[in-house]
Amino acid sequence: MGIKQKIIYRLAAIYFVFGALMLWILFEVFSLKVFEASKWEEKARTLESSSIVIEANRGNILDEKGQKISLSVPSYRIYMDLHAHGLSSELFNSKVDSLALCLSRFFGDKSANSYKRDLIKARRDGARYYLVHPRKISYLELQSVKEFPIFRQGRNSGGFIPRQYDERRHPFGSLASRTIGKLYGEKTKGGMIGLERAYDNVLKGTNGISTWKRIAGSWIPEEDVPPQDGKDLVTTLDIGLQDVAEQSLRNQLKMHDADHGVAILMEVETGAVKAMVNLYRSKPGVYIEDHFNYAIGEAVEPGSTFKLASIIAALEDGVIRLTDTVDTGNGAYAFYDRIMRDSHRGGFGKITVREAFEKSSNIGISRIVFENYRNKPQRFVDRLYSMGLNEPLGVEIKGEGEPVIKYPGDQSWSGVTLPWMSIGYEVKLTPLQTLAFFNAVANNGKLVRPMFVNGISQHGEILREFDPVVLNPAICSVATLEKVQSLLEGVVERGTAQNIRNDIYKIAGKTGTAQLAKGASGYKGEGGVEYLASFVGYFPADRPMYSCIVAVNSPSNNVYYGNVVAGRVFREIADRVYALSYNKLEDEFYVPRIEEGVYPWSKGGTVNDLSVIFDEIGFPALKEELNSEWVSTRAREHTVEVIPKNIPSAIVPQVMGMGAKDAVAVLENRGLKVAISGFGKVVEQSIPAGKAIRKGETIVIYLE
Repeated sequence: MGIKQKIIYRLAAIYFVFGALMLWILFEVFSLKVFEASKWEEKARTLESSSIVIEANRGNILDEKGQKISLSVPSYRIYMDLHAHGLSSELFNSKVDSLALCLSRFFGDKSANSYKRDLIKARRDGARYYLVHPRKISYLELQSVKEFPIFRQGRNSGGFIPRQYDERRHPFGSLASRTIGKLYGEKTKGGMIGLERAYDNVLKGTNGISTWKRIAGSWIPEEDVPPQDGKDLVTTLDIGLQDVAEQSLRNQLKMHDADHGVAILMEVETGAVKAMVNLYRSKPGVYIEDHFNYAIGEAVEPGSTFKLASIIAALEDGVIRLTDTVDTGNGAYAFYDRIMRDSHRGGFGKITVREAFEKSSNIGISRIVFENYRNKPQRFVDRLYSMGLNEPLGVEIKGEGEPVIKYPGDQSWSGVTLPWMSIGYEVKLTPLQTLAFFNAVANNGKLVRPMFVNGISQHGEILREFDPVVLNPAICSVATLEKVQSLLEGVVERGTAQNIRNDIYKIAGKTGTAQLAKGASGYKGEGGVEYLASFVGYFPADRPMYSCIVAVNSPSNNVYYGNVVAGRVFREIADRVYALSYNKLEDEFYVPRIEEGVYPWSKGGTVNDLSVIFDEIGFPALKEELNSEWVSTRAREHTVEVIPKNIPSAIVPQVMGMGAKDAVAVLENRGLKVAISGFGKVVEQSIPAGKAIRKGETIVIYLE
């Protein structure tokens, strides 16, 4: 091959390479203009503009009196843009020593030289969002850090970027923490449990955005969309009553070394939950609230508290009367191949239906149900279903346990299901579901959904109020209600809960002592039999205002009966509530339920005053020999029942709403000296109700 030919080949190769390169360049230009145009335009926009999300402030959660029980507290982490437009090398190099010294003194975890070395390295590596320190600082600390060298130049010239985190805090510690709930992570990204989750959309608000544009090397604000702060949640909880319930339950759990326990206090007419306690033993002698919401989520066999449903069913179907007798024998009775026993040694023998309930005879209640429904068990279960016992309550807090009421024909139904179901086995209910059922009995048969929120507010203004939700207007007839109400009072007056009886106000309720099933091992595990001790009821029995349930799981120390373990907690809670607001319970907020043929209604007062009034209007009132000067009234068909009103003598009574004459009489009879200011009714008293009386102490009552 000649020299000329070689030159031609080489030139051809060069032309080919340059041609290919030209084609590649043309293709890239075409690709940039057509396929990737939007990508690079967006990139250009990000270099020329910047958008910052402005997070909305999360709303507070308040108790019914407006006290904050969950709120957002801002904290900050410090970041630094080490290549901010205004952060020149001259400024950085001249001030980095001073900045490092300030950071070392403030955080106190490493030397100034270490901070300086890390800052220089980060700037050399091109860091644009460098975390100066992982520790969060408070708002007051932020004001100090903002004045550090370089940082005081701001974001554009000093690269100073504080990032805000809103952390949820509970000012009252663990009180109701499981009901209030938690949030995911550090930021307000959504409720995890409790009311924080249920009302996340109300609480979180709407984030804003701030857009900045780069003009002539400087960032200029272009557009702002302000954030919409979250709204406040006004709950039904009373943090004072929550404290009372938690302390009472905690003390009892410690005494009996129980695994966990529940206490719920609810307003009868509305279903408003005033306190809900869930305590779990994290280690011996230590009980924490923040573990699991047993009150809502734990469905277990309730035991003897379920006997109320069995008696209602039998009364509604007309198969028994309270005066009928049932033979409980010597305390042991065979249903097919399975023996049922009563807790009373030697048995109760032949007793009335009333006595069977008040003494909580397993055999008595089971024989009533078994002998009347053995050939038609579906009739019994249908009656339970008609009361709503098989349906969840549908409360807004997630995780409600499913109630279990077996139906004849189910795979697990057997010949002994009916008698054992009648006493609270082979069925499952949560503590809240059981309480709602008893609350319906106190509420003249009306089953209401337990409610946790009264309304939504913002800046102190109520935006929305929630009304009670009626799930079942009548779980049974009025005639049956009156009978079972008397049975529940009899449990405390003569039956298994006599230990919580008192002479000041009446309690109605039912004890429960149930063996706990342990899966495949039945009711006996390696540690022996475990029990659920419970008491559920309402007070005052004559005019129910509050219902309450206490359930203690796996009490030890060989004490596991409901009246002893749970009943005492119920009594402590009820005593405190009654002492703080007995006048409210019986007079001020009592709303009469006027039914056809049931009238009139009146507030309480002295025997003499009420006698004059009823005589004047010609309406008969039951006038028995009363050893009480003060009485309350209860409307009955065609008459009014007059009930002794025992005003506690050892504590300061509640006189708000009374006239001056009555208030002075009540207070002076307790050994107090009374000073009066104003005219009208009492609106305030200088010594709060429920405080122990000191004889001769002066109390000022203010009237308007």
